Amino acid sequence: MADMATTELAADTGKDIGNPKRARALRVLGGVVVIAALLAGLYWAIFSRGRVETDNAYVGGDTALVTPQLAGTVTEVRAGGTQAVNAGDVLVVLDDADARIAVAQAEAALAQARQRYGQAGAMADAASARAAGRTAEIASARSRLIEVEALLARVKGEFDRRQTLAGSGAVSNEELGAARAALAAAMATRDAARTAVAAAQDTARSAAGDAAAAAAMVRGTSISTAPDIRAAEAALAKAKLDLDRTVIKAPVAGIVTNRNVQIGQRVAGGAPLMALVPTVGLFVDANFKESQLKTIRLGQTVELESDLYGGSVTYHGKVVGMAGGTGAAFALIPAQNATGNWVKVVQRLPVRIALDAAEVKAHPLRVGLSMTAVIDTRQ
Repeated sequence: MADMATTELAADTGKDIGNPKRARALRVLGGVVVIAALLAGLYWAIFSRGRVETDNAYVGGDTALVTPQLAGTVTEVRAGGTQAVNAGDVLVVLDDADARIAVAQAEAALAQARQRYGQAGAMADAASARAAGRTAEIASARSRLIEVEALLARVKGEFDRRQTLAGSGAVSNEELGAARAALAAAMATRDAARTAVAAAQDTARSAAGDAAAAAAMVRGTSISTAPDIRAAEAALAKAKLDLDRTVIKAPVAGIVTNRNVQIGQRVAGGAPLMALVPTVGLFVDANFKESQLKTIRLGQTVELESDLYGGSVTYHGKVVGMAGGTGAAFALIPAQNATGNWVKVVQRLPVRIALDAAEVKAHPLRVGLSMTAVIDTRQ
């Protein structure tokens, strides 16, 4: 049986070789296969060589967390989940009654500070006038002292003459006693005048001190630079700022998500109310295998496709950064590889890719969507 089969196969082979059309067809088929292989190799060398690809890539964005800067009761919620908002749009309104009262109190305190400054200026002027008046009083007291001393000198001279003549009997004892009394009165008047001069000087020094203290309150300042007024103005500015903060606005444009605030709710400062997911400034974090990272460099161009649009839309971007470690390195429970049953697992490193803003605007994306990224490492 085996010999018969071998004989038939040899007969068929000889028949094929002897058929020129069939031989020519085989040669053409072989040529086509060779040309296809050459074209495939050429295509790989031109278009695929030096390109690394991964479908482990996802859209990311810097999410903005909306929080109140002061505690209050929510009176309005003007944005709901999945709603698109622009930067500056009002999202939440808090009860502003307490804030308005604080503004009114700060305004009153500022008015009082300005009034006190005006009073201090007037008091400084009045104290200066009083000090000048005390100086005139000193001059008057000194003039009075000079007059009294002149009177005393005259009275003393008359007493000395009478005392000299008393020994000869030309002056009576009564007249001498009157002269002695006049001298004592003149001396008392002189002492009183001296006391008046000293009192006037003391009063003048006190008035000068009061004037200096009053002048120090306003010296080198104006109604706009006085410390008390500036402190009151700062308190008023803070009260107005707190009033403005009762209206919570969107810090960036985006889509409202994770809204957890309701009307009538009492919220604390810093409590998260909602999050805004941006629609611009998006990026892609592509997780490449460690064996693909050797030729990846910053600035290399990237072509991306999203599962949302499929192959009909191609995004373009650039490599802008690489993570400092793999995802496993920063896991909550890191891998413990120092064990006897260790199995090597290929690690992946996140590569940050910046997207073209115009393309994202034309074909919007959402955070978390899957992407396929191809990096041209030949650059």
